[in-house]
Amino acid sequence: MYSKFWPKGGLPGILHHYTETLVTFEYASTAPRQPHSILFVGGLGDGLATTSYMCDLVRALQPTEWSLFTLNLTSSYQSWGLGHLDRDTDEIAQCLKYIKEYKSEKFGNGKIVLMGHSTGSQCVMHYLHRPNPHTSVPSFDPYLEHALRIPLDGAIMQAPISDRQAVQWVLSEGIGGKSGDEIRPVYEQLVSMAKATVARGESQDSLLPLSMTSYIYPANTPISCRRLLSLISPDSPQSPGEDDLFSSDLSDEHLETTFGMIHQRGLLKHKLMVLFSGADQAVPEWVDKKKLMSRWQVVTDHDGKHEIWDQKYSAVIPGASHALSNDDQAQAREFLVEKVLGYLQSAETA
Repeated sequence: MYSKFWPKGGLPGILHHYTETLVTFEYASTAPRQPHSILFVGGLGDGLATTSYMCDLVRALQPTEWSLFTLNLTSSYQSWGLGHLDRDTDEIAQCLKYIKEYKSEKFGNGKIVLMGHSTGSQCVMHYLHRPNPHTSVPSFDPYLEHALRIPLDGAIMQAPISDRQAVQWVLSEGIGGKSGDEIRPVYEQLVSMAKATVARGESQDSLLPLSMTSYIYPANTPISCRRLLSLISPDSPQSPGEDDLFSSDLSDEHLETTFGMIHQRGLLKHKLMVLFSGADQAVPEWVDKKKLMSRWQVVTDHDGKHEIWDQKYSAVIPGASHALSNDDQAQAREFLVEKVLGYLQSAETA
């Protein structure tokens, strides 16, 4: 179906290959020069330019010195259930390195910012807090390249939701015409199957039955045992999975190993901006978004010892849905664009 947010005929730009098989698209501009870059990473199921509010950002950035890039990952579109954050951030690192070199040759030194939506926010956090390069080699992915991640001039996370708590919400409220009571037995069986498969220590990951995963996730989306366990993280909050970065019940001690590691890794030159959708349909009603963001800020800044969290531009977007794609989201989208533009201006002069 055609998206009402993008103009018919499309928007012009340049398609770049940042690896032999993966591409990034840079939107064209009316500005004479754009030395600065923002790379946008979507969430589960997203691909090249599939997050609708990107159109608003593209138009707002056209007269500025910033150009916006969108990219394809191996895990884009319906392949997210076969991926993992180490591989995603490796590919993002390769793309950022390509953009940095491309812009430097064309304009000289410029700024570079990474922005993630939804699970793209997990990629941003993974990029900022993990060892550089990654030191873990999942047994099912011997081809991980361990790319060295370049420092960023800024980082933005929008809709940093908990996949685990989103599934808990589904188990409580139901989805797709099925009640939570109908979904829960299938969910419990999936967890049992996935745990048993991973416990066998097989060198290759295994797929779960589509007839079962479609109770929780979009139909015909292949999901592996390891990715399912990472997303729903059944042993949380005591032992969170790799994808469980933003749940409201994670301890401050655990947050110290994620948000709290940003300063130590030294990969963020400016500040971290976080935008939470105020009416995010993937966030359970019991989650206090402002309180959660306040906890993240304290841990990120080490209780005021550092100034990493951007207090001026981070915010809960009033009335915003998860991807700001509903028909009533005009004001929310304007709010987001205003915050992002203000943040980029501050990063430009930092």
